[in-house]
Amino acid sequence: MKTILSEQQLALTVKRLAHQILENNLDLTNTVIIGLQPRGVFLSDRIVNELKKITAAGEIQYGRLDITFYRDDVRKSLHIANQTDIPFSITDKKVVLIDDVLYTGRTIRAALDALLDFGRPSKVSLCVLIDRRFSRELPIQPDYAGKVIDTIISQKVKVQWTENDGLDQVVLI
Repeated sequence: MKTILSEQQLALTVKRLAHQILENNLDLTNTVIIGLQPRGVFLSDRIVNELKKITAAGEIQYGRLDITFYRDDVRKSLHIANQTDIPFSITDKKVVLIDDVLYTGRTIRAALDALLDFGRPSKVSLCVLIDRRFSRELPIQPDYAGKVIDTIISQKVKVQWTENDGLDQVVLI
């Protein structure tokens, strides 16, 4: 097991990602943040909290998206659905999708399909904590990446969050 991001590095990475999102979306009134269930929500919660600290913008439009039934592998294995909570339209908005690890790209493809149920955004960008860049099966790349790593197929990236796992860190197993 190898540590990719320690607790301190993870906290700094979250702050950097929030600043990068703000750099490209100075006026957050036309931007919505969507965290992908289940594990992307831990990252999106923290990014939204950082954005609230560093911006004078009013209420940040923030939602959570479950893509379980949009996945192309939903029939292969049993998936437990999570809750989608997007209490606003995304029509003509800039959407920032947030997930913890970008691996094959299939989760993001499913998220793009699911988003259309909530309107037609003007732009969609992707923010991930970890980009496993050589593992892609689909032509999907992040706009914001906390850390880019090269892994082999037998390795697994585990993102641990205090809220769920009792500590903050990213490890390679």
